Amino acid sequence: MSTNKLGAAERPTGIAYLIGRLDRMLSRKIRERLADHGITAAQYTALSVFRTHGHLSNAQLAERSLVSPQSANEMVNVMVNKGWIARQAEAVQGRVIPIGLTDAGLALMRQCDHDVARIEAEMLDGFSDEEVAHLQTQLKGLVRVLKTTSSG
Repeated sequence: MSTNKLGAAERPTGIAYLIGRLDRMLSRKIRERLADHGITAAQYTALSVFRTHGHLSNAQLAERSLVSPQSANEMVNVMVNKGWIARQAEAVQGRVIPIGLTDAGLALMRQCDHDVARIEAEMLDGFSDEEVAHLQTQLKGLVRVLKTTSSG
């Protein structure tokens, strides 16, 4: 049984609104800073996903990059053409896209990571390390709950 009394509330608490507002404000700041490097937020996210996972299906890349599968495919082609990623020579198995970041892609990621970290630092100024860790845990929990209760 949940200890959260808000579960039975008849009116929303406003938390969803605040998270949505934060998302829009944060997305705008990230887009502005990344534009200085000639990269979109979706491309940065995709590069981050490839850096972490390396080999993904188009559907997995799309889900983790928060774009449609068609957009993910187009984005991969653009990033290959810009020299940020390269398709690996190894054999493709099924629908998995073997991708690796190039030296240029890694250098770009370092620059972008620095800018995104600065945005996070500005946003979290005044929070203790423990509060940041707690917030991160709580947000991951919210994502997990919505993912498991999602009908789609």
